[in-house]
Amino acid sequence: MSSIIQLLPDHVANQIAAGEVVQRPASVVKELLENAVDAKATDIKLIVKDAGKSLVQVIDNGNGMSVTDARMCFERHATSKIRHAEDLFTIHTKGFRGEALASIAAIAHVELKTKQEFDELGTHIIIEGSKFITQDPSVLPKGTSFAVKNLFFNIPARRNFLKSETVEHRHIVDEFQRVALAHPSIHFTFIHNGSELFNLPSSNLRQRIVAIFSGKTNEKLVPVFEETEIVQVNGFISKPEFSKKNRSEQFFFVNNRYIKSGYLHHALMAAYEGLLKDGMQPGYFIYLEVPPNTIDINIHPTKTEIKFDDEHALYAILRSTAKHSLGQFNVAPVLDFERDPNLDTPYHYQNKDASTPLIQVNSNFNPFAEDKATMNFGGSIYRERKTENAHWESLYIGLKNDTKEIESFPFEQEAVSSSLFNVTEIEESKNRTYQIQKKYILSSIKSGMMVIDQKRAHQRILYEQYLKNMTVQQASSQHLLFPLEIYFSTNEIHLMKELKAALENTGFIFDVIESDKIIISGIPIQVTESEVSIVLDELVNDLQDGIPESSFSQNDSIAKSMARSLAVKTGTYLTEKEQENIVNGLFACKEPDVSPFNKPTFITISVDDLDKKFAI
Repeated sequence: MSSIIQLLPDHVANQIAAGEVVQRPASVVKELLENAVDAKATDIKLIVKDAGKSLVQVIDNGNGMSVTDARMCFERHATSKIRHAEDLFTIHTKGFRGEALASIAAIAHVELKTKQEFDELGTHIIIEGSKFITQDPSVLPKGTSFAVKNLFFNIPARRNFLKSETVEHRHIVDEFQRVALAHPSIHFTFIHNGSELFNLPSSNLRQRIVAIFSGKTNEKLVPVFEETEIVQVNGFISKPEFSKKNRSEQFFFVNNRYIKSGYLHHALMAAYEGLLKDGMQPGYFIYLEVPPNTIDINIHPTKTEIKFDDEHALYAILRSTAKHSLGQFNVAPVLDFERDPNLDTPYHYQNKDASTPLIQVNSNFNPFAEDKATMNFGGSIYRERKTENAHWESLYIGLKNDTKEIESFPFEQEAVSSSLFNVTEIEESKNRTYQIQKKYILSSIKSGMMVIDQKRAHQRILYEQYLKNMTVQQASSQHLLFPLEIYFSTNEIHLMKELKAALENTGFIFDVIESDKIIISGIPIQVTESEVSIVLDELVNDLQDGIPESSFSQNDSIAKSMARSLAVKTGTYLTEKEQENIVNGLFACKEPDVSPFNKPTFITISVDDLDKKFAI
């Protein structure tokens, strides 16, 4: 019987490895940027076209590669970072597996240009699907240029599973930000479809954070620093009042490598205990320096998960450090045991008797004196104002003494009813609504009663209203006396530009959309001025993972987000008129049964059900 187990060809093995290493264009960006950092580059340029589907190119001025290295770097498990198994426990570089370039070359068209500083000529290599097309010497500047074109050209199924350009671009920006934040001393440039999105010169950590997230980021940051034998903690955390509902500004770095750690995130959330509203997330940029032999970063292909030797100690140190910074910079409330010495009672007053206050009384004062025009009261002079009451009869001269009309005026007589309640009161009580626990609205119907969830009902009303306004493009706006300035990060500004047309159909009027802020001169009628920033923040948060391609889906997403933000909240007291408006508005909708999120808006309880409850 012939053997059935055989070795896979290299190009097949590389394509299988690519499934783990290269999941989307952002994975290519991450690997190429980290290789440029490992090459000790001081200037790195990222060029992307069509969200990485057509081109991902990274140009650096690093050490470059020799002819042999340029060819070897595309072999599986070929790396310059480790030599022995023990090296895995003392890793100081980004890439060390030797899988990335081989995997990328297996599923794309790759063009490599590289040259070392003291070489006369560089090397130019073209690879298509693991197949070497050409390798020629070429005149090149110092450094390396990797161009990855037509990603997944030979795996159409994987290419079809890629998301929209907006979503893929968002992932690329995330990877770029993580590498740029980890290395503020390196000059980074990001160009997408010919337009420059980021130009980050070499700077310190705080300047790099502000340059990436722009806006009022500098006002949000509180420095954090602690040095122990186990770990050195450095970085910044945000003030509680600048917290958001998303986690877009949360970064952990261990030895300049971005990681994800729910355990360390919980430590920081514990430091903010009592300072954040429900559902809000603080921003933080935490850099941890630990001995390389105390961590294991070889547990995931993307190397974003790390195993620590002593997680409990790191948890306690990080929590106490963040809590100390919040208290030190007067962000968290603290007990003040210092007292102002000026408020203390002087010692020479200790045996001193209290002085009796002097009271002056005018013994000649008579309040019943009528012939006095001037009276002295308590040392003060008051002048009596006499009322001129003479000839008071003249006030009534000219009035007719005619009472015929009054006598002939018909008075309505109240009809005496034998019933306990008036008929009008009974009719009003039929249409009356009641609010229960500031959450539900109770209304009577013929078959019994109806219980309406006020929040979900209002969401349905607002959703259909905004969807109609965006479809018909006839929304009403209220102009502001003073335009509003709202600051956003670069990514959020990019999102707002794409949403501008749809938001204008809901009633917003944008004057200017700059690189870090937007200026609004008009808002929808249902939105108050204080709610504008909240509504837009939640809208950006809801659409952070990508804007739908079709206009209807885009309008639907915006209408849902705004309805959720502006709907009356549970626990809000409603007047009888407001309750009535919600009930009438709900049953004027096309689909009153469910909210925009497919949750029931009301339930009915029949009289028979009530009778069964009382029959027990």
